[in-house]
Amino acid sequence: MPFFLMDIWHAIQAIVTSADWKTLAIMAVIALGAGYMMQSVGSVVATTVVALVAFALVEYALAITLGKQSPSGYAIADWDAFKHLAMLTLLAYGLIFGIAIGIAYTAKTLILDR
Repeated sequence: MPFFLMDIWHAIQAIVTSADWKTLAIMAVIALGAGYMMQSVGSVVATTVVALVAFALVEYALAITLGKQSPSGYAIADWDAFKHLAMLTLLAYGLIFGIAIGIAYTAKTLILDR
């Protein structure tokens, strides 16, 4: 297997194994909702981008409400963390969401479009 595929696979594994169950549940709910609302397979990339933004906003809202973080301070820290985010990590998140959205869309079409 080419080395770049192994790098992507290891990044995906790192995300899935290092995240807590709440984060994984939030990711699953957002991906299922996005897959359910998606109109066609052709919009999976745009839907994935919207789902990633929704995930970031939900995580921010949770940090503000449940984590008792300062809204402006946490926004600045989040923006700085995003600017230094490795492209491989962003690609791994995109693949996780894209595949989960595709599976949710396929399940929706198989179940509801009979």
